[in-house]
Amino acid sequence: MSDLDRRRDFHAQAVSEVLSALNTTQAGLSLAEVTKRRAEHGPNRLPEPPRRSGLVRFLLQFHNILIYVLLASAGVTALLQHWIDTGVILAVVIGNAVIGYLQEGRAEEAMNAIRGMLAPHSAVLRDGTRRSVDAADLVPGDIVLFEAGDRVPADVRLVEARGVRVEEAVLTGESVPVDKSTELVRPDAALGDRSSMLFSGTLIAAGAGRGIVVQTGSNTEIGKISGMLASVETLTTPLVHQMDIFARWLTLFILLVAFLLLVYGYFVSGFEFEELFMMVVGLSVAAIPEGLPAVLTITLAVGVQAMAKRNAIVRRLPAIETLGSVSVICSDKTGTLTRNEMNVAELVTAEHMYAVSGSGYQPEGSVANATGEMSPQLHSILGDFALVAGLCNDAGLHQSENGWHVEGDPMEGALKALAGKITGAGADPHSGVWARINAIPFDAAHRYMAVLHEDQAGQRRIDVKGAPEAILALCTTQRLTDGKDVPLEHDYWSGKVEELAANGQRVLALAACHAPEDKDDLVHADLDGRLSLIGLVGLIDPPREEAIEAVAECHSAGIRVKMITGDHAATARAIAAMIGLKNTEKVLTGLDIDMLDDGALAIAAVETDVFARTSPAHKLRLVTALQSRGLTVAMTGDGVNDAPALKRADAGIAMGQKGSEAAKEAAELVLADDNFASIAAAVREGRTVYDNIQKVISWTLPTNAGEAMTIVVALLAGLALPVTAVQILWVNLVTAITLGLALAFEPSETGTMHRPPRRRDEPLLTSGLVWRIAFISTLFLIAVFGIYFYALDKGHPVQLAQTMAMNTLVVLEIFNLFFIRNMYGTSLTWEAVRGTKVIWICVISVTLAQFAITYLPFMQAVFGTQSVPLLDGVLIVAVGMTFFALVETEKQMRLAFQTRAKA
Repeated sequence: MSDLDRRRDFHAQAVSEVLSALNTTQAGLSLAEVTKRRAEHGPNRLPEPPRRSGLVRFLLQFHNILIYVLLASAGVTALLQHWIDTGVILAVVIGNAVIGYLQEGRAEEAMNAIRGMLAPHSAVLRDGTRRSVDAADLVPGDIVLFEAGDRVPADVRLVEARGVRVEEAVLTGESVPVDKSTELVRPDAALGDRSSMLFSGTLIAAGAGRGIVVQTGSNTEIGKISGMLASVETLTTPLVHQMDIFARWLTLFILLVAFLLLVYGYFVSGFEFEELFMMVVGLSVAAIPEGLPAVLTITLAVGVQAMAKRNAIVRRLPAIETLGSVSVICSDKTGTLTRNEMNVAELVTAEHMYAVSGSGYQPEGSVANATGEMSPQLHSILGDFALVAGLCNDAGLHQSENGWHVEGDPMEGALKALAGKITGAGADPHSGVWARINAIPFDAAHRYMAVLHEDQAGQRRIDVKGAPEAILALCTTQRLTDGKDVPLEHDYWSGKVEELAANGQRVLALAACHAPEDKDDLVHADLDGRLSLIGLVGLIDPPREEAIEAVAECHSAGIRVKMITGDHAATARAIAAMIGLKNTEKVLTGLDIDMLDDGALAIAAVETDVFARTSPAHKLRLVTALQSRGLTVAMTGDGVNDAPALKRADAGIAMGQKGSEAAKEAAELVLADDNFASIAAAVREGRTVYDNIQKVISWTLPTNAGEAMTIVVALLAGLALPVTAVQILWVNLVTAITLGLALAFEPSETGTMHRPPRRRDEPLLTSGLVWRIAFISTLFLIAVFGIYFYALDKGHPVQLAQTMAMNTLVVLEIFNLFFIRNMYGTSLTWEAVRGTKVIWICVISVTLAQFAITYLPFMQAVFGTQSVPLLDGVLIVAVGMTFFALVETEKQMRLAFQTRAKA
């Protein structure tokens, strides 16, 4: 352990001492030094939690009631010296365990990969340049920048703090945020009293600033606390849990029925115990859906990975089910429905309007009014625009081989580019000329940002940018083209704000004033009535083309899309019309929301699609109002103040790029690309996952019921089994781990996004599913006994009749698979018949297995089968086709009736 690792008193040292001790500067470390320190200190992450060994994970697959029943059955058959039956039962047990083991490993890998995609990022200064890096890459001596909503990535000594408050409950148990400052404290101060320190894992509740990384990884305070390492999220959901409970009760019910049949068959029908016991074992294996929980879990794991490929990262698995029933999506505008590539389009002064050219964040372009291109020399007010835009700004512009990009807020990036366009001096024209003394960070409460700067001559000035209403309230004068200040004309500016906003532009007001040379602090009172309005800036953030298509897709799926933005009402209306929202004439503002009680808001929230000038508190009220009308709400958010609304929503969706760590932790999903189209894709995947779960259940339960009824009817009627117990075991072994599993990989059905959302309270075992179980299992029963008695009537020996009945059972299950694949449309299309690669791999595997058990001599000896004649084999396939025609006809009649009922 190095000397640095032993030292824990950074809170008691002055900033200069800490900088010296860590051999760093306010400009941060060089990239070479970072590489050197990372090799010395390792990655900034906590040790991986201990994992169960592969052997333990495999043995735990045997830990359920069904396996205990099968193992007990295997033990009894071994005592009876029925070695073949024992071997097949053990094969079923081991096959189920292998599948469970493999799917658990796959699910764990999927969740680990998703964790990597959610790795937090931090803003740091390296070589004097702001960069965004993976928090794991931080090293002692790094200078980190932070703001409200960020998760502190390491233990940090504060260098600059502006209204910083931190939630430290994870470390100290303190229930309210604590104030932080740069002042040093006593060396023996308790952890909760070290106000000059930020600790890894805590959350910035308010304010902004920067600090020096002093400890990373396991050397942080949170690294010393045991038991705080998160394990892989258990891959389960309420639906799977509900199905697991159902399977357990079904297992107990079947065991009870099996016991009663054992008593009945032995004492009433007079069966031999050994024969009867094997029949009951076959019944138990046939009826109990032993592979269902594993297949459902695999379906969820496949869905998680499919969503991740579409940039929708699932943090909490119940969200997959919720997405299938979403009926309203409340989306932010900027960056989600739009490109989040702000461009300054127009400047408005007291005398002129200027058009600004250029694209993206490239600081090159021109500024022109109606008479032609202008320059700061001709119109000095353009220089004022450049000063305020460049100084009242925390963003950075960087050029790479992929073009210019912004580090920080996109709007501030556009203002930086504007300053470069006006001055012609590149991305940071005021660097080295003006030094920041103090600042008031932007806050939703006051809706502006203010900075205090000093130039090389010692002159100081205050620059302010923010919402026009907020800035106009602070100004008493307005600046003319030649730099003179005259009294403010409120009506003129209000009209210009409306004019810009009506064109879909985001409007900012810029203002400035001189400050005394001895002024070091900056408070809100310094601005009121002292500012001179420079002018208005109109910024364009064009809609994403893919968002327009996604909104249309949501509408066709019966999902209402609502835009909730902090922008001006006219701006919101213009963008809403561009992206195709249904009701764009009526806009509800935050002020309107405040004037409505909960009942009135519930009505207005349903009728309105555009909400403007809203705060995070309004988002929470809107979510609650929509839910009160029985709607399932998905809500997007990115800020720390959005966390309550994200938690309240049925599906909270955080932005992966611009979202705060607080928002991501409150959400069920994270969009890796901040794109609304990814929300629509996630809804589609959510519906597909739920459909596939229903398909797995709809295939498994009727199939198991059909197998079980053949045994029950034979026992009650005193008949020989049409399919022997060991053959039933074989069928379950072969089909349960292939055909059922294939449905987990089914793609979205045609029309998935043309169906209305399902009800949230829709039960898993619907009346339709119960009818399907009864109908299909009855057809199974008729077909199996029909073929069995046909074979006997034709003079075939009993073993051949049983072989034909067993193959009929498998053929019916294959045709049932193709029927189930299309629950909402016809299965009689070329696309449906073509199937998927997984489907045909499974079908071919089962077919080859059936040919083996039917025609290979050594397997005939084991399972008591005989070779089926060609014509009888064709008859079995014809029975399967007849079965398919019957169930498909019933489905089409049902769908037609439902369509007519809706009409």
